[in-house]
Amino acid sequence: MRVLAVADSDSYLKWAACLLGDLPSGCVTELAVVRTPITPSPQQIAAAVESAVTGAAAGALGAAAPGVVAGAAGGRPLPPVPTVLSARALRRVAERTRPDVVIVACTGPVVDVLVAEVFDGLRPRPVFVTGLPGISVPATEKAWQFRSGCDLFVVHSRREVAEFAEIAARLGGGGAVGLARLPFLRPRQDGRDAGFAGDRVVFATQAKVPREREERERILFALARLAERRPDLDVVVKLRAREDERQTHNERHHYQRLWRELGEPGRIAFETGSMHEQLARAAGFVTVSSTAALEAIAQGVPSLVLSDFGVNAEMINLVFEGSGLLGTLDQLTEGGFRAADAAWCAANYFHPAGGDDWTGLLTAMAIGPLVPARSLMDGPEHAAARRRARLRVEVPPTMLRAGYRAKRRMRRYLRTLT
Repeated sequence: MRVLAVADSDSYLKWAACLLGDLPSGCVTELAVVRTPITPSPQQIAAAVESAVTGAAAGALGAAAPGVVAGAAGGRPLPPVPTVLSARALRRVAERTRPDVVIVACTGPVVDVLVAEVFDGLRPRPVFVTGLPGISVPATEKAWQFRSGCDLFVVHSRREVAEFAEIAARLGGGGAVGLARLPFLRPRQDGRDAGFAGDRVVFATQAKVPREREERERILFALARLAERRPDLDVVVKLRAREDERQTHNERHHYQRLWRELGEPGRIAFETGSMHEQLARAAGFVTVSSTAALEAIAQGVPSLVLSDFGVNAEMINLVFEGSGLLGTLDQLTEGGFRAADAAWCAANYFHPAGGDDWTGLLTAMAIGPLVPARSLMDGPEHAAARRRARLRVEVPPTMLRAGYRAKRRMRRYLRTLT
């Protein structure tokens, strides 16, 4: 089975690389990055692929054709860094390689336009697979609608399968909902034993939440107080991207920039790179809502999920209710890290590996015959959204951003005339 995976951002790229590594042996795989305004930097691309391989979830990647990482399942060395392809170049890759399966690991509008337009008319038609790379509770109709043109929708807990299956039954469209344990949730594989205490506390940032500058400053001050109380520990803010790098979601108040503007009133380090490597040295882990909390649980790192700013869908931390990990900034200052509740783990992301069914569903679909999924975005009411998404994958980001700026200036000018 030949599989092409396409990603458009750092988090989706890591997820796609991990999924390729979990395919049955004998699969021939390729990994590509489609050019959009949120295309990861070369450093982010390298870190994402390396992180997947380090986590023993993407050893399948091997030597690459130009612009594409290729390989076959079976533990090959770290692949070269994939280059970024335009939508048209990506189409040519698909026409040349004739994949049986295309994993569309992208943000919703990009998934829709790739499947409906860029890959439309491929013969033979591949099986289209999509999904979400992290925590997807609560399930949303919007996530399903954008991805309803795909034949298999992959999520990562029994709870998520049930919620998206309910949406699918109610709205229609789409295909099967498959279960896969998050590929990077593996037991310790880095030599860390149960007695290792660690020498650092790692704070995993989240681009979208908390939104307000003052809330982020409170987190930084709490981390600084912890560093003052525990001089034996390095306190590290693990950034998803540097100030000049793009990520899946825009970050209004970048933590390192905030810290610099505050005059750096304490001992905090800011680092990028592999979360796996950070957790290998961690004595404690803290976040507001990052999926990295699940990685910390998997590696046995005592953790804390901050509840000071609310526990709800808007904060993307509703799933942690009942986990035993919710706590406050005051508890962070005191180093109040703890282990996750075992029953919560079983229901959320830590089901036995034997419960996964996505590769079995995929294999059956690839053998066929397959009735193609019906997209809920095919109506004329969604045509404008598709045109905007097509611009995102066709127009170079610098030109697109210049066009957006010109449009905003024109709107401001027109408002002055009214």
